[in-house]
Amino acid sequence: MSLSRRELIKLAGMAGAATVFPRLASAKGIEKKDVKIAVGGQALIYYLPLTIAQRRGFFKDEGLDAQVIDFAGGSKALQAVVGGSADVVSGAFEHTIMLQSKGQFYRTFAQQGQAPMMVLGVSTKTMAGYKSPADLKGKKVGVTAPGSSTNMMVSFFLTKHGLKPTDVSIIGVGAGAGAITALRTGQIDAMCNVDPVISTLVHAKELRIISDTRTLKDTHEVFGGNMPSGCLYAAQSFLDKNPNTAQALANAIVRADKWIHAASLDDIAKTVPQSYLLGDAELYKLALKGNMEAISPDGMVAKDGPETALKAQAAYIPNFPVSKIDISKIWTNQFAIKANKKYPHA
Repeated sequence: MSLSRRELIKLAGMAGAATVFPRLASAKGIEKKDVKIAVGGQALIYYLPLTIAQRRGFFKDEGLDAQVIDFAGGSKALQAVVGGSADVVSGAFEHTIMLQSKGQFYRTFAQQGQAPMMVLGVSTKTMAGYKSPADLKGKKVGVTAPGSSTNMMVSFFLTKHGLKPTDVSIIGVGAGAGAITALRTGQIDAMCNVDPVISTLVHAKELRIISDTRTLKDTHEVFGGNMPSGCLYAAQSFLDKNPNTAQALANAIVRADKWIHAASLDDIAKTVPQSYLLGDAELYKLALKGNMEAISPDGMVAKDGPETALKAQAAYIPNFPVSKIDISKIWTNQFAIKANKKYPHA
């Protein structure tokens, strides 16, 4: 096929533009289609948007081949992305602050939870006489994994009530049936975990709740403001190198957030793997109902949320370098804003 002189000049111009502005030429192209997402305890409702995006094919719809790698807790997922075996973390927002305090820059770019959803409770068997936080001194407290967000909440709770994080023994128990067994068999005296683990134990009257962050009201009472929780975060270098990939990931998560709020409890329970139900679909749906407000409706981080998260870390970590933290570098809503334009409805 022969080309006219005008067409040849037009093609030459396009080639020149691609040379000067390589990003412009591939603006709509995804830089990295095979993405590894690390998560700590995917079966938890805390990570429900990630599961929905995966199970309903939202990542594939965006042109991604997203592989979710599940770990025992958020701290393990964080280690995976820092170590290079994963690209993105579906984890706790506050990890980005902790990483920056160590000179590592990671940024949240899509929110899954607008409240922590974490619950701290004591065993009705080994701590039947619990009266105040002081009773926790010397006790064994289960968390999903040492260093994870559940561990952070325990430390914050203890500090808020005049105790030190070292006043208790922190034990990693995971985020599923193993955590339930640990409490039932007396391996731990108290636990900080999320649903469906918490609702299963409360329903069986084996756990007494002493601090709850599954609603916005309770979260404000505990932390003094909005507290972002589950999110997608990645190294700033990854976002700089793969902006279209990050946008595709954010699109899928925002779409999942909206789908969850529009779906029935039955639809959600049928979508997640059967193992997530822990053998009781009705109890799982009850837990879903109790956490629905905590799941982000649009993937956006509340403007006061980062400051609340920073204050929470500074409250229990000795000599935390608050003045050195630039919270503007740990989050952005730019991807979520675009995702909401693409998916204005569920």
